[in-house]
Amino acid sequence: MSGSQPDATGTDRAGTAWHTVALLGMAALGVAVLVALNLTLGEANRQRDNALKLQTHSYEVMILSATLSGTIAHAEASLGRHVISADKELGQAYSADWTLANQQLARLDLITRDSAEQQALTTELQRAMATRGDELSNVALNTLYKRNDQALALYYKARAAPARAEIDRVLDQIGAQERTVLAKRTGVAMKSVARSTGVASTLSVFGMLLAAGAVALGWLTVTALGQRAVARTEAATERDRATELEAAVERASAVLLAQESKLRQVQKMEAVGQLTGGIAHDFNNMLAVVLGGLELAKRQVETDPVAAQRHIDNATEGANRAAALTRQLLAFSREEALRSEPIEPVALVLGMSDLLDRTLGDTIEVDVHAPESGSWLVRSDRHQLENAVLNLAVNARDAMDGRGKLTITTAGVTLAEGAVGTCRAGDYVALSVADTGCGMAPDLLERVFEPFFTTKPAGKGTGLGLSQVFAFVRQADGEVGLESIVGVGTTVTLYLPRYGADARATDKTTPAAPAPFEHRALDILVVEDDPRVLAATIGALEELGHRPVACNDPLAAPATLDRLDRVDLIVSDVLMPGQTGPEMIAGLLQERPDIAVLFVTGYAGEAGGAAEFGGHHVLRKPFTLAALERAVAAAAADAAGPPDNRINSIAAE
Repeated sequence: MSGSQPDATGTDRAGTAWHTVALLGMAALGVAVLVALNLTLGEANRQRDNALKLQTHSYEVMILSATLSGTIAHAEASLGRHVISADKELGQAYSADWTLANQQLARLDLITRDSAEQQALTTELQRAMATRGDELSNVALNTLYKRNDQALALYYKARAAPARAEIDRVLDQIGAQERTVLAKRTGVAMKSVARSTGVASTLSVFGMLLAAGAVALGWLTVTALGQRAVARTEAATERDRATELEAAVERASAVLLAQESKLRQVQKMEAVGQLTGGIAHDFNNMLAVVLGGLELAKRQVETDPVAAQRHIDNATEGANRAAALTRQLLAFSREEALRSEPIEPVALVLGMSDLLDRTLGDTIEVDVHAPESGSWLVRSDRHQLENAVLNLAVNARDAMDGRGKLTITTAGVTLAEGAVGTCRAGDYVALSVADTGCGMAPDLLERVFEPFFTTKPAGKGTGLGLSQVFAFVRQADGEVGLESIVGVGTTVTLYLPRYGADARATDKTTPAAPAPFEHRALDILVVEDDPRVLAATIGALEELGHRPVACNDPLAAPATLDRLDRVDLIVSDVLMPGQTGPEMIAGLLQERPDIAVLFVTGYAGEAGGAAEFGGHHVLRKPFTLAALERAVAAAAADAAGPPDNRINSIAAE
């Protein structure tokens, strides 16, 4: 008995020790299982958070690229409306939209820096956006300077520019690439979830605790999948919303284009009505002078030749004024280049005193402040500058309702950069025309330089006067200043750059006398489709002692030329049915290159430009006998001289 107790005690101790070891082992195993479960759940949570973060990043990239495309489209639509209506609020809307687009581009650049491929596409997008911004800024700048026709042409050209297509292509490529990355990331996340679930299932065999852990892990996995499904649903909703927004923008743009087309048609008809009414008014006044003078001369030609001659002179002056108005309209329509020369504004204004007195009438007091000493020169077109001053004076007379004081001032000023409009820093001659008329409200001041805009009653003005002044001064690199107070008067100031030549040397320059020409009788073929103009031209040439032959069809000119023994000169109209004058002359000169040519036309640009006249002389309708005589002699003299000495001149008589 005494020997068995130690054995039992040892066995108990051994069992206790084994149980303890087993318990410790089980505890250690439990701890290990718990640690493994915790690590598994932690890894699953990190994978979930990373997957959600990457998915959110991808959705943000795709939504931002779609939103950027819509913002750009809205900005361009705002600019288009701004070009058509010249509404400043639309211009501000375009500027705000384009600023928002640049902010969205900066955000897109920031969130794609983790991908080298996306960064490369973002860089391409930035270059395309910069190019597009320059194109649209050019359209906005032309609209700001009231060059609506040029701005509209640039806008339609910009719509088909490659930069816009490049922006759409890059945005589509960014979205497609992000969708591919999202699909890959989703696959990796799904594999991670499956692996975590397998580990949890394996550990669940170790007990209820491990099963609870597996349940918890499964619950977490289900939660992650649910959150992913919610995120996918939200992304799909945002995509559908972006698609609906794009469709709405397209529908609104289509409606806007239709409305803009109707508005352009209405504005076109309104402008045509204003122009025709104003021209009809001016021409009726001039024709009244012509017809009245001729009728009075007809009645007094036998009883009082002196009075008849005076009436004829008045009629001639009215006809010359009508011809001058026609030349001004043609110059405005084709924006002809300035014939610049050094001009002293003081002398020009003083020399216009008689013209201003006759034009404005006795009820307008004209006060000229022009210092005759120390005046500066400008380089400009003399006739255009005189016409600008006359236009301003006539507008001032109308603003004063025919009674008041007109003050013309010339002075030299030194301007800082941007002190007046877009003037660069430097010396300028300020030529001001001030009246004591009714003045203009601020809303009218913003539109006075628009073509066809006029505050005069219907039929009393064309609306071209101030727009011509504005275009002329801008062509001369100057600026127009305008100040007006309702009930006090208006002051218009022309700022023209100072010309750095010596005024005294210019004053002493003696104009060259016209070169004498040899008068001799010529055999002339006259090609003109209008029978009245043809008869008048034939009669004028016969009066000058020439031997003209008439031809009323340019297609019959070659046969007529073959029938004649001798032809020294061909006088041809420019626009004729069947064939233009330059086309006819080009064919005739192939067989008879020795014949001199003189074109007669009412508009030097109507055949497509001066280059199409082939270096031949051009006489503009209406012309006087003296002008016809000089043009015929000059054309004949040039044809007789060396080809290099021929000139291309346009006589405006």
